[in-house]
Order: sequence, then structure tokens, then C-alpha cells
Amino acid sequence: MAYFDAASTEPLHPQAREVLLTALDAGWADPARLYGSARRARLLLDQARAEVAETLGARPDEVFFTSSGTQAVHLGVLGTLHGRRRAGRHLVTGAVEHSSVLHSARLHEDSGGTVETVGVGRTGAVDAGEFARAVAAPGTALACLQSANHEVGTLQPVAEAAEACRAAGVPLLVDAAQTAGRAPTPPGWSVLTASAHKWGGPAGVGVLAVRKGTRWRSPLPEDDREGRRVPGFENVPAVLAAAAALRACAADPGEQARLSALVERIRSVVAETIPDVEVIGDPVSRAPHIVTFSCLYVEGEALLRELDRAGFSVSSGSSCTASTLRPSHVLEAMGVLTHGNVRVSLPRATSEADVDRFLALLPETVRRIRQESGVSW
Repeated sequence: MAYFDAASTEPLHPQAREVLLTALDAGWADPARLYGSARRARLLLDQARAEVAETLGARPDEVFFTSSGTQAVHLGVLGTLHGRRRAGRHLVTGAVEHSSVLHSARLHEDSGGTVETVGVGRTGAVDAGEFARAVAAPGTALACLQSANHEVGTLQPVAEAAEACRAAGVPLLVDAAQTAGRAPTPPGWSVLTASAHKWGGPAGVGVLAVRKGTRWRSPLPEDDREGRRVPGFENVPAVLAAAAALRACAADPGEQARLSALVERIRSVVAETIPDVEVIGDPVSRAPHIVTFSCLYVEGEALLRELDRAGFSVSSGSSCTASTLRPSHVLEAMGVLTHGNVRVSLPRATSEADVDRFLALLPETVRRIRQESGVSW
């Protein structure tokens, strides 16, 4: 089976597996206690925090571990809005943000706040000028912009957005789930979120980084854990494994360049060999591991089933809304074709042979599905 859904979750990195197994014996104790095994767990937790902070370009005392990337986003968005209530109750987001951001925005609206959603062009990137205009509105408390889109891979103009936010005195939350460990952290963020299972760490570890000087107040009942920012017992072994995987991925940029070349090959061959197909997202300014395309006259679910039978695990539309059978909010916002949508996202060590096999199989699979639907090719 060729696994092509790394944007959803990357297989566990070998170094993460090794560290996790060791840490189950060395880091199991409560890091908040004072006896020897607990102090050792605290030391290991602090070491992992320092490693993650260094990789992400933060200070160790700015980094906190959550139970998921989604929880990190919820705490980042709602905590910053709560901390800046005196500045205003207006939130700015991009139209193609992850559902965790959009759900937080909806909750903010339900509680009396206001939200402005900045649209995107056909590549999926927000217009930097429109984003700057939006954050300059009076009463803006927070702006949110992902580093790269989770469905089509397009990089967002984070540097330009950060400069606009700095000029307006507005903090910027950057959801870096798809680029952490794969690309340098974009500059200018005030709050940063990420998820370990996206870079080959274990599931159940998210990262919330809050710059010193950013007003933030927990929207949840206070807890003594994680600097009073994240409630609940720290999963020290999983955090250690997450830090090991992040460090290993960031230290191997050549692997990301190799994956980017494979993605470029998929982009070009799909466009050349399949009629009525739209390859989606920015062809140049993109995450290294994601390519998305849509095939007219084909149901996405049918195509995924056939590819699964042929030995390929791929995704369709939004990984967070696929079960609803509704078109992806990302594709709709971009105004692109939504029929027969396939997202291929390559994990570490994807072989060229698997990509070649996929590209050889795909045209015939699409042709057969179209033929069965009564569409001649």
C-alpha cells in the first residue's frame, strides 16, 4: 500500500519511535512533583520544549504543549481574543483557513464578536493588500493566516500580513501545521500553532507558541499545567517523540526538496495525461509535499475507492469534512473545480517507483469511472 495522505498525518518518524519507546520508561512520572523520577520527567519535558522552540524560532518559555493542533488553534484564537477584549472584538481570517480557525471564529461571533473573512484568488492565496486593509479596521483584536493551505498546498503571504499587522498593532496567529519541520517558520507571528502528527511525531501533541508581550488569557478554567495556558497532564513520552521527529525533519531539507520534485512531476503528468482535469494551487509558491487536482465528470468518493483498491491511500476535498460529502470550503472559496477532487500528499521517503505506478494507473482509472458514468472519453 502506498500511503499518500501525509497532509492528514505523517507516518511516525523512526527517531520518534525510538525516543517514544525509551521515554515510556524514563518520562512516565508527573513532571509537577518533586521526587526523583518526576524531576527527571520535568527535565526531559523542558529539554523537548527547548528543542521545539529552537526549531520554530521561539523562546522555550513561549512554547506550550497541547493535546492536538486543533486545541492549539482553539486556545490560540480564543485566548488572544480574550486577552485583547479591551482593544476590540474584531477578528480577521482568510477564507481557506483550517476548520479549527473557522469554528473558533464562529464561536467568537456567537458570543458577540465580529469576523471579517478575506477572500482568496484561484491559487488559494489571500490578497496581501486586502488582508492589510482588513487588519487596519478599528477594534481589530487578532488576525489569523495559515502558513500553507492544508488542501492545495499554496503558501500564504505571511511576511506581508505580519508587516501589516505590526503597523496596525494587531497580533497575527499563524497556523503552521503544514510547514513546521518542512520549511522555515515564517517571520512576524505573535501566536503560532502546529501539530506533531503532521511532521512524523505521535498523534495527541500540539504546539502553541505565544510571543512575549502578546496579551493572552485562557478561555478555559485555570490549571497549573503548561504555564497555566493548557490544562491537563502532560504526555511527556509523546512530547519527547514529537520533538525528536521535528528536529530530524528540520535537519533534512534535502528530503523536502526531493518530495517537491516528485510533486512537480505529478502536477505535470496529470495535466498531460488526463483530459478535463484541473491541477489546483500555486505551482511555485507551495508546500513541498502537497498536490491537488480535480477531474470533471468523476465523483471524488468513487475515485478514492478505486485508488484504494489499487493500493493508494489518498484524500479528497477537506480531510476534516470528507465524511459530510459536501464540497470543500477551500475549493469553493478558490472558485475551482470540485468534482473528482484528489489530494496527494507525500510522506517522508516516498519512492519514485510508487509515484510512477500511481501516474501509470490514474488515467485508466479516471477513464473507467467516466465510462461507467456514461461519459465517453
